[in-house]
Amino acid sequence: MALLTVRFGCLLLLLSLLGPVQSGRVLRQIQQRVLLTQRHRVKQQLHSVAARRPLLTEGRIAQPLDHLDRQNNRTFSQRYFVNLEFWHRSGGPVFLYIGGEGTLSEYSVLAGHHVSMAAQHSALLVSLEHRYYGQSAASTLDNDQLDTERLSQLSSQQALYDLMLFQQYICMLYGLTSRNTWISFGGSYAGSLSAWLRGKFPHLIYGAVASSAPVKAQLNFTEYNKVVAKSLSNPVVGGSDQCVLAVRQAFSVLDSALRSGRLSSVATDFQSCTALSDPADRRELLSSLAGIAMGAAQYDGQGVPLSIAQVCAIMGNSSSADAYTRLAQLAQAYLQQVGEPCLWSSFQQRLSELQDIRLQPGGVGERQWSYQTCTEFGYYQSCEDPSCPFSPLLTLQAQTQLCPLVFGVSEDRLASAVQFTNSYYGSDSPATYRVLYVNGDVDPWHVLSVLPGSSCCGGRGGGGEGSLALLIPGASHCADMAPPYLTDPPALREARQEIENHVANWLNAAELEAI
Repeated sequence: MALLTVRFGCLLLLLSLLGPVQSGRVLRQIQQRVLLTQRHRVKQQLHSVAARRPLLTEGRIAQPLDHLDRQNNRTFSQRYFVNLEFWHRSGGPVFLYIGGEGTLSEYSVLAGHHVSMAAQHSALLVSLEHRYYGQSAASTLDNDQLDTERLSQLSSQQALYDLMLFQQYICMLYGLTSRNTWISFGGSYAGSLSAWLRGKFPHLIYGAVASSAPVKAQLNFTEYNKVVAKSLSNPVVGGSDQCVLAVRQAFSVLDSALRSGRLSSVATDFQSCTALSDPADRRELLSSLAGIAMGAAQYDGQGVPLSIAQVCAIMGNSSSADAYTRLAQLAQAYLQQVGEPCLWSSFQQRLSELQDIRLQPGGVGERQWSYQTCTEFGYYQSCEDPSCPFSPLLTLQAQTQLCPLVFGVSEDRLASAVQFTNSYYGSDSPATYRVLYVNGDVDPWHVLSVLPGSSCCGGRGGGGEGSLALLIPGASHCADMAPPYLTDPPALREARQEIENHVANWLNAAELEAI
């Protein structure tokens, strides 16, 4: 009965966050593992260039708590970072990195592909932490309590107004003019914000890169697991048809065992943390098992406990054991990798964590993002579609029921909230131009983004191009945003070069327009 929806925020350390949506415990563990791997890589890279001594500043800006209510005078303190290292000319561009649903790190202006481009173009690097997340959250609250009433000003619309005023603040602080071209960058939910910022405020933001950006809100995101199945069968990343078939067979046998009441043996086979007497706990166990494969697909190649190739080495080996036994072996391999004694399976504990209104320092604002999915985006990954390789017991209703339980948001309101979001932003056919949407085809979230051939792409716009889209073969979630590494596959290197070309073209066009 857990919300199966996976957090899709970019876990590259430059973001230092885990990303959206109410995920199960296994997905959170996977995200933490990816985060630690990225942190280690970035620290190693920055250590090798320590002599550069970046001119880094951390600051705060006072923002209206409610931009839409002129009679509300309350403000909050929003954290930002500035890196002056590459900004050698007053007319240089500004690269804005947009924070998402977690704590913003100084690495947001110190590492990543956008920082590499800043060095090429002598850009001023700035980043802004999202309201209600990270260190910016405490100043909006009384006694650090995240009750539902206090979350009412948490929305993507309010976040865009924060970015608008931040842009004006930085211009004033550093004496910038219209000759300083602004380019925005973001990944995952923040990638959507990057595209929407350009769409809503084109006079402020000249161009935008939106990586792995699910700009289409969707209540029942059945396509997510359809892509997971496709990724597990993709030989480019170590998948196979035998692997997907075995996953389907294993979950089918597991479902039968649960329905027939063989709860004790299932709990033993999969090292469950609970006895599985509660049907909600059974769904939690199924969610955890599915999460191993889902995390492998979403973050493949980014330091996951088990990659697609590793998952399929176990599940695709038909000579070792039957599919059910191989799924149990997969769970055991995962637990060994993350150092956990048992596989998460407690619905009540999951519910208690989401209902906990105390502000958690650092990391991802899980309660906050859960609120946004209930009031704006949906994104619930059910398994009711026949194409899903997991258990059909992972239903949409099993996930959406947490909205009224946690926030008092009725399930009837969810569909209208999603419809409003798509009407407000344009769904996956936004009327944007000079926006580059970048996705990997292994990443399940690419389905909700703007893809090559979309009706929105190729529209009018300065710089000789409209909005464009890249789909990177074999790439996972936000892979393009990471600092370049020698081990990057050719398709990812080529995509980064294409991103660099578009950013350079935008800056050249902006200079010509300013003459």
